[in-house]
Amino acid sequence: MKSKDPAKHTHARGSCECRKGITRRGFMTRLGVGAAGVAASGALFPQTAAAKEMEMIKAGDMAKITLRVNGREHTLLAEPRWTLLYVIREKLGLTGSKIGCERGECGACTVLIDNIPRYACMTLAVEARGAEITTVEGLMEGEDLGPVQQAFLEEDAFQCGYCTPGQVVAAEGHLRADPDPTDDEVLRGMSGNLCRCGAYPHIFKAVRSAAEKRRRGKGGEG
Repeated sequence: MKSKDPAKHTHARGSCECRKGITRRGFMTRLGVGAAGVAASGALFPQTAAAKEMEMIKAGDMAKITLRVNGREHTLLAEPRWTLLYVIREKLGLTGSKIGCERGECGACTVLIDNIPRYACMTLAVEARGAEITTVEGLMEGEDLGPVQQAFLEEDAFQCGYCTPGQVVAAEGHLRADPDPTDDEVLRGMSGNLCRCGAYPHIFKAVRSAAEKRRRGKGGEG
């Protein structure tokens, strides 16, 4: 039990260790020390030019950006908060990438950014400047389906088809990085894309089939 003898509690208010928790004054003191630490870290680790440029774009302002999508450059005005998914669908009219969960869980919006599968719903359009962006439309070979698209068709790797564009793009990215994957590698490579219809066995068969087609020279990287 704490002593109530005032003589035993002569600490300055806000610093008495016998009091539970932290006082408002103590909190403000620690907050000030924390702010000083943040300021010091900023001096020690200067921001990159790209980060400074992003800070200069205020919320609601429009920034002129150029995106290279499926081999073509598109210059447009975009708000810094716009996602890449929103821009490619609503501003560029490429609606193959689907709106799913919009929080990086389902993979329906998957695109390739410099050959790496990325969720377009979790990527800001301004982040994708200077990168090579490939959507499911960019996997076509003229008027013909690309090898991964063809494999999905032949193996009946879809039911409702809503997740299929993202599945196809994810498979394409995986095969670009690993042209001859094992079954376990296919499972891991496709684990970021969900199929509500449960067509996974056919999806995995399609990826393996696409890998074989590519190895036989029946398709390139698009």
